[in-house]
Amino acid sequence: MFLTITTTGTAERPATDLGFLLHKHPDKAQRFSTSYGTAHVLYPEATAERCTVALLLEVDPVALVRRGRGKGRGGAPDSALAQYVNDRPYAASSLLAVALSAVFSSALRGQCKARPELPERALSLRIEVPALPARGGAALVERLFAPLGWAVTAEPVALDEEFPRWGDSRYVRLVLEGELRLADALRHLYVLLPVLDDAKHYWVAPDEVDKLLRSGEGWLERHPEQRLITNRYLARRWSLTRSALERLELARLAEADDTEAEEIDNAIDNAVDSAVGEPAAEPLEEDDGEEGAEQRPVPLAVRRREAILDALRGAGAARVLDLGCGQGQLLGALLKEARFTEIVGVDVSMRALNEAARRLRLDRPGPDRPGLGTGSAERQSSARLKLTQGALTYTDSRLAGYDAAVLSEVIEHVDPPRLPALEHAVFGAARPKAVVVTTPNVEYNVRWEALPAGRMRHGDHRFEWTREEFRAWAEQAAERHGYAVEFRPVGPEDPEVGPPTQLALFHLAAEGGDDGTDSRSGDTTAITTKEAAA
Repeated sequence: MFLTITTTGTAERPATDLGFLLHKHPDKAQRFSTSYGTAHVLYPEATAERCTVALLLEVDPVALVRRGRGKGRGGAPDSALAQYVNDRPYAASSLLAVALSAVFSSALRGQCKARPELPERALSLRIEVPALPARGGAALVERLFAPLGWAVTAEPVALDEEFPRWGDSRYVRLVLEGELRLADALRHLYVLLPVLDDAKHYWVAPDEVDKLLRSGEGWLERHPEQRLITNRYLARRWSLTRSALERLELARLAEADDTEAEEIDNAIDNAVDSAVGEPAAEPLEEDDGEEGAEQRPVPLAVRRREAILDALRGAGAARVLDLGCGQGQLLGALLKEARFTEIVGVDVSMRALNEAARRLRLDRPGPDRPGLGTGSAERQSSARLKLTQGALTYTDSRLAGYDAAVLSEVIEHVDPPRLPALEHAVFGAARPKAVVVTTPNVEYNVRWEALPAGRMRHGDHRFEWTREEFRAWAEQAAERHGYAVEFRPVGPEDPEVGPPTQLALFHLAAEGGDDGTDSRSGDTTAITTKEAAA
């Protein structure tokens, strides 16, 4: 079982820095004992221009059988010979993934005490795995690695070159090339090698969920093959797979809301506590004892919710739809204000709705015992909120007649050809008196230092609009459906690229036309409807 990692360099940045990252000296050949054999680390080449490290794992078939107790490929009780004669010593699998984790543990964690700046440096990497089991073929290998930034070459291995008519085996020769951090590359391999093999040599326990999420942090939550990866990595144990998918969904929604998953938890719980009359957690006070102490900046997600609430208050809305509500961040904020007497959260994801119900405590029974009554603040709060599953690209009569609808960071997740359907469902069929739409301003992306050039803010975004593009779409939607629209910035407004988030507030025009003006003066721009323009 064998793989190599190669990088190139210059005199200023020698390729042999790979030795620092892996904590393995290029001049030495080292051996490491594992539960199933011996791992060897050696460097076939090590110069300033090019450096290659090789990991060779010698598997002991007898030890594998004894420790595995018949589990894994070839482990059936009636297949005694297959327990000893199989592909485990030769084909990359979970055995190699575990060896990677054990031998290169510091590199996998992105740690380098000798050169702490190295782990954050993207390297020109070439990884070769001569024999990789691929249940799903070369096409699946491409689907798994390409979204992570790799150029993938997966050459099927013939069953027997002397008999080409027998076709290809389920093994491929894999070559990955790309500019990535070494820690990211090792985490990709650690997760995806056993996924492609679709088998593990050890019992999959609940702690495997933590291992998967730890190694998949930063990429698995937005991978297009997330469900397949999770299911195979956890050996198709549905209870573990469901737990992992729920936690990944929370991480994805937290990323989309520009905050941490724990902050979403706390923000929702505090908002609900306040809504039902329970004391919210006290925020930590800023230490202003020292001159020039910096205040913690207000997260963009909080600014966005404040802007939406301000727009709803100004529209006089009492009955509100949160379309694409996710796990209920905005719903919790709406519950906090008694002015919103009826709140409906709509999302296509049942998992997100279930999580919202849990976090907003809709499944917690109210006090319905004799002598206690039924008028508690919590019961009243739950009565104001309803969660509904639905796709926003289809008309739904249940959504008609509300004062306002909110599409917060939703439209950019819709494929552009389906936007007209969403527009008709919201503005044409549901037809609320006011609609609030927020979406990222792509021009502002250059101000995010951690966002690579040309990359969108979230892996699930189908597009991100400039201010001009968003304005053009909103004006046309308003004109087609009899609304007036005004635009407001959300977040700090940059003089060159504008605000990080853009907001459009649509008002349904009164019968008989509209003069296209807005009675509230300020830095907003009113756009007349088609009827007013006529």
